[in-house]
Amino acid sequence: MCKWRLIDTGPLDGPANMALDEALLNCFQKDPARPVLRLYGWSPATLSVGRYQDAAAALKLDLCREEGVPVVRRMTGGGIIYHAAEVTYSVVCAPEHLGDRTGVKEGFRKLCGFLLGTYQRLGLDARFAVDCNPDGERLGERTSFCFAGKEEFDVVVNDRKIGGNAQRRLSGAILQHGSIPLENRVQQGLRYLKEPAPGAARSVSLSELGHTPEPDELKRLLVECFQERMGVDLLPEPVTDDEAVSARKLAEHKYRCPTWTFEGRS
Repeated sequence: MCKWRLIDTGPLDGPANMALDEALLNCFQKDPARPVLRLYGWSPATLSVGRYQDAAAALKLDLCREEGVPVVRRMTGGGIIYHAAEVTYSVVCAPEHLGDRTGVKEGFRKLCGFLLGTYQRLGLDARFAVDCNPDGERLGERTSFCFAGKEEFDVVVNDRKIGGNAQRRLSGAILQHGSIPLENRVQQGLRYLKEPAPGAARSVSLSELGHTPEPDELKRLLVECFQERMGVDLLPEPVTDDEAVSARKLAEHKYRCPTWTFEGRS
């Protein structure tokens, strides 16, 4: 059985989180022996913008500064996410860990399977959006706010989207990260958007579905379901020295820099 690393960093600030995800990806590209599942959180609550979004056009940046809400740019695409009261995961692996001929869409299905399993273990009727779309809703439509639209392999419960996921593929390596919302903080996040995102009202959190697990309990369930769905063993390990050094450099020279955060230039 393939052995994967399990890294639980707990909550970090936005730049440190995004820098570590990229550092794990970069170091994996150099030595692709051990794929990774990382679990983490955000402190303080942070707005993340997608790789190709215009932060100034989408966000009320003056209000963000006035209220002390940090903004960070992800290296993955998608819309704005307000990260608060959630457990976040990232996966770093190679395409062959998902099957020899796995394309992008099937890769999403494979990597999001453990989320489906986790929600189902909690007794929820969780499905992929593409598998339960009776009204023929258009999937994959671009939205400025992540929770306002649905991708094919977003997880839905009672036709309401729960969490969100984004992926980046580089040569021989994949980074996917996403959120599992403990509580619904969407309305707080919407305050900072310049334009309304009406579809976001249909998103949902675990607490609204009657589940209030402690973060550690939810992490344990996520790990169990990941091992089951992926057919792997997860071995707890710390971040390596090389990964830590790379993350510090990326945080200092990229993720804490206004040119990257607001203009997408590193």
